[in-house]
Amino acid sequence: MAQRWKQRPPGSNWGEFGPDDQRGRMNYVTRDKVLAGVAEVKEGRTFCLSLPLDYPGGNVLNPRRGPPRLAPTVRDDQANFGFPLARVDPRFTDVVCDDLVLLTLQYSTQWDSFAHVGGTFDADGDGVPEHVFYNGFRADEAIKVAPARRDAEPWARFEGSRAEALGIQNLAEHGAQGRGVLIDLHAHFGRERKAIGYDDLMRVMERDRVGVEKGDLVCLYTGFGDVILEMNRHPDAAVLHETCTGLDGRDDRLLQWITDSGLSALIADNYAVEIIPASPWKPGPHAMLPLHEHCLWKNGIHLGEIWYLTELARWLREHQRNRFLLTAPPLRLPGAVGSPAAAVATV
Repeated sequence: MAQRWKQRPPGSNWGEFGPDDQRGRMNYVTRDKVLAGVAEVKEGRTFCLSLPLDYPGGNVLNPRRGPPRLAPTVRDDQANFGFPLARVDPRFTDVVCDDLVLLTLQYSTQWDSFAHVGGTFDADGDGVPEHVFYNGFRADEAIKVAPARRDAEPWARFEGSRAEALGIQNLAEHGAQGRGVLIDLHAHFGRERKAIGYDDLMRVMERDRVGVEKGDLVCLYTGFGDVILEMNRHPDAAVLHETCTGLDGRDDRLLQWITDSGLSALIADNYAVEIIPASPWKPGPHAMLPLHEHCLWKNGIHLGEIWYLTELARWLREHQRNRFLLTAPPLRLPGAVGSPAAAVATV
């Protein structure tokens, strides 16, 4: 197809992988990069990198996201759960269970798709800014909002809305597997609330001898996931919003390092990867989430949030390692903006 833009945002890579690309820097995760991840497997030991999907509990992290609602399907007006098929035919001895879930896709351990955050930018070069997403996909074409049904439950009010482009299925179809690299911020800063800029990050990486190469899947362990687990599904908003590190998306040198490093995904055990600024920080219009803007909108870098990295981080530090095979497929759910991440590390 023809290019969707005449000018692209400064610092972006739109068009690098073609006018129709929807995979972004996952294109750097080639077969060689997968083999590089496999080469890090020495012990055959695996670590689950996802929290239970009913954590953190409540909705204090995001008032628009709630925990999963799990229920059985219905058979003959009864719960299809521990259901003896003898009720249907006495010759059958089976006892069956079948269930369903109403799931907020970005409630717990998650992947963000490129449809999650776009920006306002004059992509046509005509002086009029448009609402656009990665690689110039237009909001009015890529993001379909269904007509409101005012008589429906809140979750179903806009049922049928979907990302016609840039949905999370693109990551699933590429295969979310490659070489993971862990940066242990918790070992250096504990649970201090601190925005990590370029200088801090470089010092940590130098001390721990961490190298990030093109196509790597970079994980940041802050300890935030441990705080969530300790609260046992009863999170304290005051604590959660004032604990542990996150990247400083306002640091231009940090954003430039993300670009120059060639990393393909940026993952953290905290909420949003970046520390969300409490107030505007530029006099003119700007992104509230500058790291999201830089990664998802400008450069096609998937973000992973609220992962569970504790056990992996401890093991890697004990064994003086920081690389591993990361396997983290999202749901192959066409049109979805995000997805739980069923992530596993193998060392």
